[in-house]
Formats: sequence, structure tokens, C-alpha cells
Amino acid sequence: MAEENGQEKTEDATPRRLEKAREEGQVVRSKELNTTALLLAGAFGLMMFGKPLAAALEAALRYNFVLDRAAIFDDKAMLIHLGGSFQTVAVTLAPIGILLMMAAFLGPISLGGWNFSIKALAPKFSRINPGSGLKRMFSANSMMELVKAIAKFVLVLGISISVLISSQGELMGLDNESIIPAMAHSVSLLNWGFVFLCSGLILITVMDIPFQIKDHADKLKMTLQQVKDEMKDSEGKPEVKGRIRQLQREMAQNRMMDNVPDADVIITNPTHYAVALKYDPDGMGAPLLVAKGADLVAARIRELGEEHKIPVLSFPPLARAVYHSTEIEQEIPMSLYVAVAQVLAYVFQLRTYKKDRAAKPTMPVDLPVPDESEFVKKPNSEEV
Repeated sequence: MAEENGQEKTEDATPRRLEKAREEGQVVRSKELNTTALLLAGAFGLMMFGKPLAAALEAALRYNFVLDRAAIFDDKAMLIHLGGSFQTVAVTLAPIGILLMMAAFLGPISLGGWNFSIKALAPKFSRINPGSGLKRMFSANSMMELVKAIAKFVLVLGISISVLISSQGELMGLDNESIIPAMAHSVSLLNWGFVFLCSGLILITVMDIPFQIKDHADKLKMTLQQVKDEMKDSEGKPEVKGRIRQLQREMAQNRMMDNVPDADVIITNPTHYAVALKYDPDGMGAPLLVAKGADLVAARIRELGEEHKIPVLSFPPLARAVYHSTEIEQEIPMSLYVAVAQVLAYVFQLRTYKKDRAAKPTMPVDLPVPDESEFVKKPNSEEV
């Protein structure tokens, strides 16, 4: 296990460490994946577009070697033939070139994602340090590269021998075919042999990818002290603390707004404050404050109340008293029982009136709300 200042790097990289590594160009990459993707793209490109390419090359040869008498004595004929041949071959090679470009682009980003870093282009003197070079030569990564090189040699050799043995009859029979069919047959054999050779590299790639992922994770491992220092540095920054508090407030506000549709009544100031109360006679000892807010938050509470057909009543002293005395998901204080009870009684009677067409209730007035000075805001409480 790697060590730094006597401490082992046993901790996985933190998100900040991973982000910093990406900024420096350190992402998971597999050379074998890139090589295999290019070779397979070239092999399948030749399979799909090999016949048109062969036909284009044949046409270019005929065009250049079959000349009439006038072309022989024309000084510009060579340039005309060269331009025509180049255009014919270029158009035919374009699809294969596009496949190779796509493979060259998608191969690297399929492992580690897209990443462009100017820092990775900056010169590092540690790369030309003989000591660092010797250390890299005998590292686990170098040993893995040696194993892969030997494995690729053995694998390619084995596949080549297998392809030659399996195609021996067809290869020996080429001399019995006429020139044009023999050329097409030999190209087909070469193409399939190339496909088999490239497909064999998939095994090396499958073995290399997990190693590269693990090696990258090991390189970014941190000591326990590094993790502690990073947490202390991040959490100690005022902007980070402010951002955390902002996210906490937003999350709490979202949870609070989700509870507004369950309220029985919303009491307002009428514009500056709004509180939403809920009461279940069978399961609650006292009414519960499910949401509260001032200004814009209060306006949003009123909007939700109107959307869900919750009674929105204006009792300014009671709204201010509940707002300052009660926190979210807490029961109202005993001193507000009577006032809130009168409001809830009116709300329940209003429901009965709308449902059964009973006598319309009268809205309460002069609620018994204690003096506002009794509801001094606690220093540690937070407005949502």
C-alpha cells in the first residue's frame, strides 16, 4: 500500500479529490480499448465497404493504365488522371475513414468520459526525472503492460495459426481460379482473418479495463489525515457553509410546502405572514403547525391553499402569534388554544354548511390572542 508521511493511503478518493484529478487530466483510460476499437472499426469497415473499394481501385488502375494515343502526347494528361484517381479513391475511402474517426473518438471517452484539461498539456519535470522513470519501469502498471504485450503476442500468433490451418484448403485452391475471382477470394480471406485477429484482442481489453479502473482508484487513494484536512478546508469556507445552509433551507421549505395541502386552515396577516394549521380530534392533543412563512413564502402558502380549496382566513394578531411562537411540525402553545379553537370550529362548521346546506356560520371576531410581546423570537430559531 502506498504511503505518504508515514501514513498508508487507505481511504477512497473524495468527490473533491476526483474532481481535482479530472481537472489535471487524470481519468481512467485503457490503451487496449482504444486500439481494439480502431482495429475492429477498420475490420468491419473493410467488410462493409471492401467491394466498392476494390471496384474503385480496379477502375482507377484501368483508368491510369489504359491510355489512348492523344493522352500519351498530352502534357496535362498525367495531372488529369492523378486528380480523377484521387477523387475516386477518396470518395470510396470516406465511409471507412468516418468509422475510424468515430472509433478514435468514442473509444477513449467510453471509459472515463469526456475530459479536456489544459493542465495535462503543461510540462512536468517529474516525467524526465531518472528516479521517477526507474520507479515507473518496475511499477505494477509496467508489469501489467509486459504481461499484456506477451499475451497479445501469444494470442495473435495462436489466432494466426488457427486461421491459416482452417483456410488451408481455400488458400491452396486459389491457383485453380482465374485471376479476378482469385483476387476477390484472397481479399475475402484476408479480411476475415483480420476480423478474427482483431476480435481476439477483445479478451485482452476485457482483462485490461478492470485493472485500469483499480489502478486509477489506487493512485487517487488518500490518507485518513488528507481526508480530515480536506473536510476541514471545505467546511471551513464561508461560501461552502452558506451554500450548505441555503440547500438545507430549500429542502426544508420544499418539505414544508408538501404538507400545505394537508392543512385544515391557513391564517394570514393578511400579506406578510401565513401559517397553516392541521388538527385531528381523534389523534392530536393540540393543533399542529405544518407550514409557516413570511412575504414570498407566505404568498406561496396562500396560493397552495387556494389551489387545494383550503380556507384562507385573515386574523393578523393570531397569524403573527403562531408564526413567532411555534416551529414547523410542533403543536401550538397552550396560550393560543382558545383562539385557534374558535377558528377551527368556524372552519369545521363551514364544511358542514357547504356539504349539508346547514345554517351559515359566523366568522369569529375579537379572538383572545395574548399580547404580542409574549412571543419573543428565540435566538436559535430559523425562519423558513
